[in-house]
Order: sequence, then C-alpha cells, then structure tokens
Amino acid sequence: MSEDMSQLTIKSTFKLLSGNTIPRFGLGVYQSRGEECFEAVKEALKADYRHVDSAQMYRNEELVGKAVIESGVPRSEVFITTKYNPNHKIRTTEDVYQDLKSSLPKIDPSSEGANGSKPYIDLMLIHAPWGGDEGRGNNWAALAKAQKEGWIKDIGVSNFGAKQLENLPEPVPVINQIELHPWCQQRPTVAYCQKKGIAVEAYTPLVQAHKERFQEPKLLSICKKHGKDQAQVLIRWSLQKGYVVIPKSVTPSRIRSNAQVYDFNLDKEDMDALDSLDMGADGAVTWNPVDKD
Repeated sequence: MSEDMSQLTIKSTFKLLSGNTIPRFGLGVYQSRGEECFEAVKEALKADYRHVDSAQMYRNEELVGKAVIESGVPRSEVFITTKYNPNHKIRTTEDVYQDLKSSLPKIDPSSEGANGSKPYIDLMLIHAPWGGDEGRGNNWAALAKAQKEGWIKDIGVSNFGAKQLENLPEPVPVINQIELHPWCQQRPTVAYCQKKGIAVEAYTPLVQAHKERFQEPKLLSICKKHGKDQAQVLIRWSLQKGYVVIPKSVTPSRIRSNAQVYDFNLDKEDMDALDSLDMGADGAVTWNPVDKD
C-alpha cells in the first residue's frame, strides 16, 4: 500500500471518486435510541469525531441532527451519513426520491436560511441490495437525482456485492459499507471496490464484542504487545487496511477510548496474524447479504 498509514490521525480523510472527502473514522449509531443516542453523538463530537453514520432504518436521524446543533460544532465540520431504507418490492424512482427527502430536515434541521446556506446530507447510501436489478436501478436513479440537485453531496451503497455493484447504472458509487473485521473480510467485494476506486467502509468493526472472538489468542497477544484493548486493535486493523471505520458505542469512556488508536502501529506480523482469522461469510455476526441477490 503506497499510503503511509503510520501518519494517520483522527482528522485523516479519504478522497472519494467525486473529489469530496470523508473522515476515515466515525461513530456508528445502529440501535442507539433516545437520550443515549443524542448524548453519544455529542460526546463523540467532543472527542473530535467528525463523522456520524445513521440510517432511516435506525429511526434516529433526527436525534443525530439535533445533537450536531447542540454540540456547537459547525454543521460544515461534521460529515453525516444516512441510508435509504429500500423495499423488497420494486418502487418508482419518484417514490424513492420522496422518501429520500424525508431525511433532509432530520439530518440537517438548522441550515435553512443560516447565512444563505441550504440543508444538505453529506452521504446517502442504499441500505441493502433489495429489489433486483430494476429496483436497485430505480433506487439509484433517485439518489443520483438528489445528488444533481445538490442537497445530497455524495451517494453510495451498503451491503452490495461485486455483481450488484457492476449492474448499477452510472454514476459509480463512491463507497460501499459492509461488515468487515478480521473474521469476515469479504475479500472479493473489497478487491472489486478497490479496483474501481470505491471506498470501503467497515461496519461492525468490533465484531459486536463477541465473547469468543475477543478472547482469540492472536488478538490478545497483539493487545498485550501494544498495551491496547481489543477494540482499539480491531479499529487500527481496519484503518491500516485503508477502510473508513465506524465503531458504535453509547458509553462515554468507550467512545473516547475507541478514538485512541493513533499512537501505535500494527506491524506486518500483527496484520498477518489478524488476516489469518478470516472465516468468510461464516465469520459474520450480522445480517450479511453481500453474496446474495
């Protein structure tokens, strides 16, 4: 890898195909609800996170938007991702477009009229590859329309495999968000994305603190070597792989410690040891439809 991963900081970004940039490190808010979600986002921004990943399906877009306002961090400094919740049925492009619109005032409730600015979403993803080629095509056309209008800056996908990516109409997605950690490395999908210049984003990078995985001897040995905990080593692995990574937590101390991954480097021996843990789809701990149509 030509990039020097030893120079990464919490401010490091990845340049997308569009020319825009995305912070390499962010906060996931899957299953975060109510006050705990609101406070987690504020705590993360206080700890210098500048990227929050939400979704229509999570039902917390409004909490994320309000937390950003309350944090005092300018909206322009916070990268917010959300995801369109697709349907197994084929929907028209216009119907999808209207659903996308519903996210805008939740994600960015304060920008209208402020210094002439307009509300916007930094990144909108299709959450899953449902609907077959026709449904995916209609979903993608709606996202592309919103991007052309400017209120969505970038568009991408989540849980898409190489075949599904290949069959999408233009433009090429800027990012594919998939389950990624040493036990589920999704190598064919990652290779395809990297070949096409599509950024790879790792969700569930902490393997949901799976008891057995967190006691893996190779992982514990690396933790001891660097004086770091399992979460920190796993986040660092994702970063050194070149992925955008979005660990989830609602615990203030954990939110802070998850960001303390820039004062050590995993060497080749460490990376090889973690790479050797791959179990393919069998290593997944979430719904993992990448290899399914």
